[in-house]
Amino acid sequence: MRPIGIDLFAGAGGLSLGFEQAGFDVKAAVEIDPVHCAVHEFNFPNTKVISESVETLTGKKIRKLAGIEGKPIDCVFGGAPCQGFSLIGHRALEDPRNKLVGHFVKLVKQLDSKCFVFENVKGLTVGKHKSFLDELVHEFDQAGYECRLKWQVLNAAHFGTPQSRERFILLGAKKGKTVPDYPQPITNISGRPKFDPELDYGPSCHEAIGDLPDADRFESLTESDAVKTSRFNEPSAYAAELRCLTNDPWHFGYPRQWEPGLLTSSARTQHTEISRRRFRETEEGKVEPISRFFKLPSDGVSNTLRAGTDGARGAFTSPRPIHYRYPRCITVREMARLHGFPDWFRLHATKWHGARQIGNAVPPPMARAIAEKVIEALGVAQNKPEKSLKLGNPRLLTLTLSEASASYGINPPPSRRDRKSGAKKRKQEEIEVELNALRVANG
Repeated sequence: MRPIGIDLFAGAGGLSLGFEQAGFDVKAAVEIDPVHCAVHEFNFPNTKVISESVETLTGKKIRKLAGIEGKPIDCVFGGAPCQGFSLIGHRALEDPRNKLVGHFVKLVKQLDSKCFVFENVKGLTVGKHKSFLDELVHEFDQAGYECRLKWQVLNAAHFGTPQSRERFILLGAKKGKTVPDYPQPITNISGRPKFDPELDYGPSCHEAIGDLPDADRFESLTESDAVKTSRFNEPSAYAAELRCLTNDPWHFGYPRQWEPGLLTSSARTQHTEISRRRFRETEEGKVEPISRFFKLPSDGVSNTLRAGTDGARGAFTSPRPIHYRYPRCITVREMARLHGFPDWFRLHATKWHGARQIGNAVPPPMARAIAEKVIEALGVAQNKPEKSLKLGNPRLLTLTLSEASASYGINPPPSRRDRKSGAKKRKQEEIEVELNALRVANG
């Protein structure tokens, strides 16, 4: 019997994947963004995706929609968006900007979950934000839960991921039950001073993406995000696992039926020759001075991959790093590799949505390490599934915001992206005119 998990603020499913690989059945995933919901549904066909705000959801409704009425919930996990600021004379959790955190606590209690995992940005642990954490621990105490103190900030690079990414993690359990411990680091950060000589260096950027063929070699990737190819190079041990070539790449998760020869999430980005020249001239591990893009170090780890903003906040894209070998930004698939997502895991077909889904996700290897400690605290055995899963309809990966909203029967979230599209196109045309003039002037 596999323990049951519920993912709140699920996004594309980084935590869901890590928990599944540790031995959980993720029965429900709650996410308000319908584009993320569609991608989650594609990758986790056995999970009930609920496209609704936690403000209107109840534990009873989640149980009913997921078909788990009367069953014990072993862990609720997720990262509620919050500002974390304390207002003078007010409690931080009463700040409207932090209301989603309160709803996370509410649902943990209503679902009567045995354990919980709350994740968020490292910034919550410094300065005036600390009072927010004190209040959060108090709220869980009032709800009947004990937290693992002192809370910790974990770095994905210490858990076998080729990316330096720090996240605040708070673990807890119902009073009277065993509170999970934090996982211990298993790898050092490649290219940085060792903090423990007993640990191995984690994978480097080259080991993560060096086997992938250059997307610029495929003309079809200007119109699509996928292409069939056999042009993969010899993989490292890390890349071999993500390509499902090793003996146990699925861990305790469900094997997926997929096409290993299909290079996905690899839509090309069009760069001017001026940009490409600047990218070539930038040293590995340095920031290109004009674009401010970071160039990946082949023998080190990536910087933190960020999501940018969603449609309601202007839909600004966070820059993708420059490839260490090719004069271009890395593809969404290369981002996924640096995040620890296996190649069968698909993202939205557009670069903007796909990159945002990765930037918002918890790296699955770190999520798996956390979930394994939860399994240990629960005292249940890890069981490997006997069946494999067929991935969802690929159409889910191409839905626009309006189409995805209609699919889940909700109103589309407010977006400034469409209103800016015309102005953005005109601005791009102006930039191209200026670049052409520079090319003529430079011969």
